Amino acid sequence: MISNQTLLYLVLAIGVIAVLYMTVKDMFIKPKNEPTPQVAAKSTDKSVLPLQLQAYERLVLLVERINLQNLIGRVFQQGLTATDMQIGLIQTIKAEYDHNVAQQIYVSPVAWEAVKTLKEQTITIINQVASQLPQEATAMDLNKQILEIFLQADNSPSELTSQILNAEAKQLF
Repeated sequence: MISNQTLLYLVLAIGVIAVLYMTVKDMFIKPKNEPTPQVAAKSTDKSVLPLQLQAYERLVLLVERINLQNLIGRVFQQGLTATDMQIGLIQTIKAEYDHNVAQQIYVSPVAWEAVKTLKEQTITIINQVASQLPQEATAMDLNKQILEIFLQADNSPSELTSQILNAEAKQLF
């Protein structure tokens, strides 16, 4: 039988592989008759470039803000239950994402998909870890379990998503 922690690592690995696959596919496999949408369309209008760069900047900030190692410190309050912490983490992630949803207009579909996948993976990890804890678990118990997973992983989904966004932003100029 597969343990919950193994299942969690499997979900994390599948997400990272999915983001990598989408990135590699869109960056290196070019259809013969279609323009490549690697990076958001380079506009001849110079007024769009600052908006595109700002969108990438805001998405990198979003990635950092929903990175669980950073998010836990902002949401944690002494005395919270694991369930309260779970709800707080997920609400914060959704609010950060919703606040930046319009940035997808200025970035490539690959970049936006990476951000969306990161959000979904992060919520999945929180829910998986929370489901493994006993009913009386504290927020500290949840936080420790989440951070333990990230300490054991080689690359976090946040790092991968940031690398995708940075690489695309650099292609704009």
